[in-house]
Amino acid sequence: MRVVLQRVSRAELRTGSRAVGSIGVGFLALVGFIAADTDATLDWMAEKILGLRLFSDAEGKMNRDLAGVAGAVLVVSQFTLYGDARKGRRPSFIDAAPPEIAIPLYERFVALLREKAGAIPVATGEFGAMMEVELVNDGPVTLILEK
Repeated sequence: MRVVLQRVSRAELRTGSRAVGSIGVGFLALVGFIAADTDATLDWMAEKILGLRLFSDAEGKMNRDLAGVAGAVLVVSQFTLYGDARKGRRPSFIDAAPPEIAIPLYERFVALLREKAGAIPVATGEFGAMMEVELVNDGPVTLILEK
């Protein structure tokens, strides 16, 4: 499982002219899966995202987590995170989980985030849809998480 996590002041997903998910302050999580991902992997990643202290405290240090800033998470499925461009000019996506495996993993991951998040809102896009992602990266702060 691979996640590109961006601290944002706002983010929105649109399919065509329709908004399908949006948040204010929080994390935009671009999420990719491989066939070998397990419930333990999903659980670890959900805990990691919800617990990361990437928001500034009164002294300007990254000491606050999502709950501490009343933040939210916007989750976007992103199979292209497993693109391999080492050879040729067109990336291979052979390592990315196929939809019949990735969809249940994505749904379980979102369910785990919501279960563990308590009052932290968790928004999503539409799995497999062509979406426009609009965000304001705060910092910028961007991490690559992998398990």
